[in-house]
Amino acid sequence: MTGDNGPMTALRAPFTTLALRRAVFCVLGVVSAAAILSAPALGPALGVLFLWATGALSDQPAPAVAPVFLFLVPLTVALLVVLAAPIGRAMGAVHRALAGRLLDVHVDAPPPRPSRRLGAVVSDGPGWRAVGYGLLKVPLAIPQGYGAFCYVFGLANLSYPLWWPLFRNHPAGTRLGPVWALTPFGAIGTRTFAGTFLIAAAGLAMLLVAPWLMRAGTTLDVAAMRRLLGPRRLAERVRELQLTRARAIDDAAAMMRRLERDLHDGAQIRLATLALNLGMATEKLGADGPPPDLAQARELVALAHRGAKEALADLRDLVRGIHPPVLDNGLGDALATLATNSAIPVAVTVDLPDRPAPAIETVAYFCASELLANAAKHSRATRIALGVVRSGERLTVTVEDDGVGGADPAGPGLSGLARRIAVVDGRMRVRSPDGGPTRVDIELPTHV
Repeated sequence: MTGDNGPMTALRAPFTTLALRRAVFCVLGVVSAAAILSAPALGPALGVLFLWATGALSDQPAPAVAPVFLFLVPLTVALLVVLAAPIGRAMGAVHRALAGRLLDVHVDAPPPRPSRRLGAVVSDGPGWRAVGYGLLKVPLAIPQGYGAFCYVFGLANLSYPLWWPLFRNHPAGTRLGPVWALTPFGAIGTRTFAGTFLIAAAGLAMLLVAPWLMRAGTTLDVAAMRRLLGPRRLAERVRELQLTRARAIDDAAAMMRRLERDLHDGAQIRLATLALNLGMATEKLGADGPPPDLAQARELVALAHRGAKEALADLRDLVRGIHPPVLDNGLGDALATLATNSAIPVAVTVDLPDRPAPAIETVAYFCASELLANAAKHSRATRIALGVVRSGERLTVTVEDDGVGGADPAGPGLSGLARRIAVVDGRMRVRSPDGGPTRVDIELPTHV
């Protein structure tokens, strides 16, 4: 199966949508490189054409145009130096958009320029890095142009046997000039129909090579784009920390609101009812003398006792939601207890040479709890595997079920979980094809 699949994949590669998008990206890369190379001469040429059109040079002989052209060259270069950073930013935005549209590659934009003053424009670091990317486009255009050439002319050469009978149907004895085809090794000419198959074979070879050439060119281009057109690593880290700080604040505020709601709707109401029942029981017992209604007083005391136990249960659940007491014995025991309460059989595997930080244990426990709850609610699984493994300074929590799959990482449950673990620099990977199985891996640092 593998041996047959490789050649078929190679034959299909030139005719995929991805190959066509890469070809468009490569052609635009060549056009961009040509524009960058011609920019220093384009300004003087346009200036001379403008002066010629306005009549300023119409009466001058041709040799007199050369000094004007040479005079405009340094002015154009100086203007390009001043405007290089803004032009580089604009060019970078265009190339990031092209990469996203044609290659499905997302490159984050650098931070905006802090000021529009001339000094800030000239000293704009992201803008000058974009200029560097533009200059790098010139050598990058070589493999891209070569790949696009093989792709476009490979398709053209492959069609020679198809159109030859339509346009080369002259009477016998007519001597015609050769028809030429371009290949990477030069032009190939033929005067006969049989010769078109040699051209078609060359076109097929060009087509088979073109996707790999374009892939190499676009891979190098994307690497340069990420390095030069995106934010610097420090700026990216600062932005990530700002996002995680905002998420931590939001999560803390949401937890405070949940605690307040749980206390208000649960324990507070039960304690208020308890106080009311005890007050009524006191009135029934009377301040002194024999109680007027002992049976009703006993009933009120019993209600108060039941309310006290329910309030204690609510407070116990509330405390367990903040920090489960079972975690005091370690994450392994906590997950084993969690598995016993699951509606679906859970196989637990724990490989922890030593305990991570208490905060990480708490995060791992609640992640496992939420994933098990989601599996029981949505997956229609018959069994679940829950594993925790520590490797170096990373802790991995894995939950895998044999359910129907289709879990959406962008859904409210999993996306909210991803935001919460991002606060401690955690990462989540979800693999859930339709039909299952579903596997969720959560990587956490062992210390915060």
